Amino acid sequence: MRDIDGSYGEGGGQLLRTSVALAAITGQSVHVYNIRAKRGNPGLAPQHLTAVRAVAALCGAEAEGLEVKSREISFRPGPLRGGHYDFPIGTAGSITLVLQAALPVAMVCGEPLRMNIVGGTDVRAAPPLDYFRYVLLPLLSGMGVRAKIDLLRRGYYPRGGGHVTVEVEPSPSLRPLILNAPESLTQIRGFAHISNMPAHIVQRMAGSALAELSAFPTPAIDLAILGVDKAIGMGGAILLNAYMEQTRLAASAVAERGVPAERLGSAAGQLLREEILSGATLDIHAADQVLIYLALAGGASCFLARSLSSHAATTIWLLEQFLPVRFSVSQEGSLVRVKAEPNGVG
Repeated sequence: MRDIDGSYGEGGGQLLRTSVALAAITGQSVHVYNIRAKRGNPGLAPQHLTAVRAVAALCGAEAEGLEVKSREISFRPGPLRGGHYDFPIGTAGSITLVLQAALPVAMVCGEPLRMNIVGGTDVRAAPPLDYFRYVLLPLLSGMGVRAKIDLLRRGYYPRGGGHVTVEVEPSPSLRPLILNAPESLTQIRGFAHISNMPAHIVQRMAGSALAELSAFPTPAIDLAILGVDKAIGMGGAILLNAYMEQTRLAASAVAERGVPAERLGSAAGQLLREEILSGATLDIHAADQVLIYLALAGGASCFLARSLSSHAATTIWLLEQFLPVRFSVSQEGSLVRVKAEPNGVG
């Protein structure tokens, strides 16, 4: 059994989620201890628990220590299998964080698979669902990942209740992702929504984002105002998407109680502007989330990012523990060049 110190690097939940995903993919048993040791509330929260249980279901794993606040688990995977699965988080825990663990496993199981996941669609400290749908999945689709997400209902903190279905077809061989050089901007499109709140909130959020992007040609943001039939609770989010020649860069913000809508929109707009002007080929969040897929690809991948997050550095270390892949990270002017070289993986 492979031992993983959950306090390594950034010491958060991503290390746990990726550890069990890699265990399922490789068939290696794993013991993770000091789980989320560097967080103010260490141990398993409901969303981490659901992520581990989801991966366990996909591979028929034997798992110990699966309870809220547990700081140590053992995970012994069995054979991967498709089918239909229901994963209720039970709180507003992030649906996208559960998907970060489950999707890489689902795509290599060799059989069609469908997941129902209920929880938070747009919550703090996690990618909004629209980022996962409209930024990450298109990037992965270019590598050969065959997945579709349908949004049935949005849900926010503290109640959750958001509902998505995810359909995944087998993806036996992933193509490398090669984004070697800065690209030209073709258009900027965005989407902002609010649920069970006055319409002027989403208008103010979008307006402040557009003001930050006014130097670029005709950015546009679509607005949606959702009622109780489409969302549980009050909440909202904004996603801004810069379409380049071969890639896309994005920035997002999730509504928070007490934070003006203008501040959220402006922050997302500023972040996207920085990404575009930097010459990066993946934004800082995509650079973090694609790493496991690059490690599973059938050839060398490469991208440019403004910086490498502590999440990403920790994930690189972990991937090299489980898989025959080597990452190299080098400074190239104001950008960071990341290269992944799998050795016969794919």
